[in-house]
Amino acid sequence: MSSKDSGQDGDATFKGLSILFLLGFLVILIGMILMIAATVFSGVQNGSWGAGGVIFIGPFPIVFGVGPEAHWLVLISIILAILSIVMLILMRKQALRNF
Repeated sequence: MSSKDSGQDGDATFKGLSILFLLGFLVILIGMILMIAATVFSGVQNGSWGAGGVIFIGPFPIVFGVGPEAHWLVLISIILAILSIVMLILMRKQALRNF
C-alpha cells in the first residue's frame, strides 16, 4: 500500500465524518425549531406551566424539571441515556474489531 492510497482513505474518512457532523447539526436545529413552534402554538393552559431540561455529560444525563409534565422528561432522558450507552458499547466493539 502506498502513501497515496492511505491519503485517499483519510479523505474518505474525513468526508464521512463531515457528513455525520452536518446531519447531527441539522437534527439539533430541527429539534430546536420544533420546540419553539410547539411553545408558540401551545399557549398556557389553565395557568399551569412547566419547564425542564437534560444535560448529557458523556452517556449520563442530569435531568431537571418542574411542572405537571416533568415525569415525561425523566422517562425520555432515561431512554436516551440507555440508548447512548448501548451505542457507545457498539461503537467501541466496532472500533476494536477494525483495529
